[in-house]
Amino acid sequence: MIYCLEDDANIREMMLYTLQMAGFTACGFGESGEFWKAVQKEKPELVLLDIMLPGEDGLTVLKRLRTSAATAGIPVIMTTAKGSEYDKVFGLDTGADDYLVKPFGMMEMISRVKAVLRRTTAQQAQILSVCGLSLNLSEHTVTANGAPVSLALKEYELLTIFMEHPGQAFTREALMAAVWGGYTGETRTVDVHVGTLRRKLEGCGALIQTVRGIGYRLQPAIEGDAT
Repeated sequence: MIYCLEDDANIREMMLYTLQMAGFTACGFGESGEFWKAVQKEKPELVLLDIMLPGEDGLTVLKRLRTSAATAGIPVIMTTAKGSEYDKVFGLDTGADDYLVKPFGMMEMISRVKAVLRRTTAQQAQILSVCGLSLNLSEHTVTANGAPVSLALKEYELLTIFMEHPGQAFTREALMAAVWGGYTGETRTVDVHVGTLRRKLEGCGALIQTVRGIGYRLQPAIEGDAT
């Protein structure tokens, strides 16, 4: 689904028609109120966002998208009649993924949309997400319910294994081999690191469950005690 926030009805209808003819599902809005209602019901794959809007302008909409954990990753292409270098840089610095200056051709729009979707899809493939936990493999960062979490290297590697295989149980020996490179010391080392990892993840730490007699797993739906 692509959302088009454009107050000029003629331009908006042309954009929607072209997107639909290119095989996309698209929905248009003339002002931000209806747009936000739609976002709450269904998050779009991409937003085409005009800067000059009545009421809440496009840059304000963009800032709101980028400051909410639920919508921060939605790619945005700005559309505007303003073509100065300042406006272009300001829009991109605010978090836009690309920029179209009016009047633009409909085929150029489709080309930009496809390019941004290809790029962002590749980036999203590097992000693992499970029940409030998000791990960015390319940036080496972790968030829990939107809050950044600072992890030591071994904690990060443990979490990566768990998030790459949600629901799968791992023995302590398997985790030792994967994270410590075949180190044959006490498997208590795994218990200590898992305990620290749980504490750092706070509420999301309960996702890492003990499998009695075996080891640990990351359970996508919290079930009972995680001791």
